[in-house]
Amino acid sequence: MQAMKKAYLSTLGCKVNQFETAAFKSQLEQHGVMVTTDLEEADFIIVNTCTVTAKAGGESRREVRKALRKNEQATVVVTGCHAQLEHDELQQLPDIDPTRLVIAGNDAKDRLVAQMLADQTSSTPQPAPEITHITEIAPLQVDKFEGRTRAYLRVQDGCESFCSYCIVPYARGRSRSLPIAEVERQVALYEQAGHREIVVTGIHVGRYGLDLSEKCHIVGLLDRLCSRFSSIRFRLSSIEPLEITNGLLSLMNGADNLMPHLHIPLQSGDNEILKRMNRRYTREQFQEIIDKCRTAVPDAAIGIDVMAGFPGETEDMFENSRNLIESTDCTYLHVFPFSKRPGTRAAEFDDQIDTAVKQRRVDILRTLGRKKSRAFYRRFINSRREALLETEKLSGDTLKGFTDNYIPVMTSIPQQLPMEPVTVELGELSENSVLARIV
Repeated sequence: MQAMKKAYLSTLGCKVNQFETAAFKSQLEQHGVMVTTDLEEADFIIVNTCTVTAKAGGESRREVRKALRKNEQATVVVTGCHAQLEHDELQQLPDIDPTRLVIAGNDAKDRLVAQMLADQTSSTPQPAPEITHITEIAPLQVDKFEGRTRAYLRVQDGCESFCSYCIVPYARGRSRSLPIAEVERQVALYEQAGHREIVVTGIHVGRYGLDLSEKCHIVGLLDRLCSRFSSIRFRLSSIEPLEITNGLLSLMNGADNLMPHLHIPLQSGDNEILKRMNRRYTREQFQEIIDKCRTAVPDAAIGIDVMAGFPGETEDMFENSRNLIESTDCTYLHVFPFSKRPGTRAAEFDDQIDTAVKQRRVDILRTLGRKKSRAFYRRFINSRREALLETEKLSGDTLKGFTDNYIPVMTSIPQQLPMEPVTVELGELSENSVLARIV
């Protein structure tokens, strides 16, 4: 009997990439290929790359080289954003055999597995496909997110914002939405697989539906999903400030299974820097939006993305960001230093900020973020919230989970691990979470 073929999957980057890799896994298993965690025993290797920063691109190249170096027999397929933009660079990596490397752009992800297994992929250098010409989202299906109670649902791909620091529109192309019927079909698969929380995500998820013949915006989609799949908790991923409508907040307040959680990119709290970034709001508008969110959904977790050290950011401009965040009733911060990504306008700006200055500003904001998180968690000590526990043990007899409003909780493992959300009572603060007891 012929031995079962094995595949190794490597994913870098965003939630959309993680969804896509889960789709590769489903397709491989449907074709009788076992997915392995041992790179060296694999017959096929798929590397789903990221290129959002220069560092991410470097990590992607290292992952490709590791695959080629540690497994000299496997077919190595490289896809994702780095493969899309740096097609020629990957072909010319030093100390590798380019004939062992197959590069597939973001437009080919729905066909990648079938072509690889049929040996129809070509290692002959091909011109990079022009992603901006693609008008339909790749139809990918995930049977299950193995070992997770929470699953990602990609409903949208692409971005047309062209922020001056961001390469993603060039790597992902124009905004494209998954038709409503296909969204519901994917949610039904997750429901059958036992998932009880779904994170609705995309590259620019607030643009969902604008390109569909059956007109539906993101709020309408969430309303429809919450109504049809009442046993599933839905959580919205990052959404732009100006896309937070009264309708969204009303739905979040009224639908028991739409989690009170918003993740909102700020990037800078200085109006001049926001203009240079090509962001389309002011610090004043952002403050008003956060205030509106907090008034409408008082218990909501509100996360904020902020960048430190954008070209031209003076100390006063940085203080504008820090002061805005200080005065904002937010829950947590995702802080990152500006990364000079070749191919973006900001990479060409003359007034780049010294690395040490950027890191100092990052450290200040991360300290502020920890302070904000602890203040938010402290509000809910001795209260009861619904939480979904992860299936993977952390250490000893401890499990991690998240409440509906995204408070990380640590609790003792119950005799029988619940797949459904449980009620927990929040106790004392620990370093980055809250110790909780299942009620």
